[in-house]
Amino acid sequence: MIAVDTNILVYAHRSDSPFYSPACSIITELAEGIKPWLIPWPCIHEFFSIVTHPRIYKPPSPYLTALDQVSAWFESPSLIMISEVGEYWKILQELIRSSQIKGPMVHDARIAAICLQQGVTELYSADRDFGRFHKLKVINPLV
Repeated sequence: MIAVDTNILVYAHRSDSPFYSPACSIITELAEGIKPWLIPWPCIHEFFSIVTHPRIYKPPSPYLTALDQVSAWFESPSLIMISEVGEYWKILQELIRSSQIKGPMVHDARIAAICLQQGVTELYSADRDFGRFHKLKVINPLV
């Protein structure tokens, strides 16, 4: 199963992104396909805070537009939202220890732990920091 990281969601939403077209195509293909695709809940939270942040985008996405975008993704019958359950804490601890994670990198470890715990086989992300989590296969679909 394929999970999608925040940056791909942001690029697919922001038409001013240089990666808008390929990211939008990727999300559309996943959303219209029959195979399950996943978004970790923390990526939705991060998406919303990034696209509506006035110091990141000028102008930022209006909050109603960002809410509508997320609602549109939720209309995909093949989308599964994933979060922390079961053995999550054990997996997160292992990732933090093995990759010596601290500070803001804990957020990426959280995403990786959720994906691993939920059986994700590939994480689509343009964030190279996920490379430190060797148990998770990360693919940058934009290159």
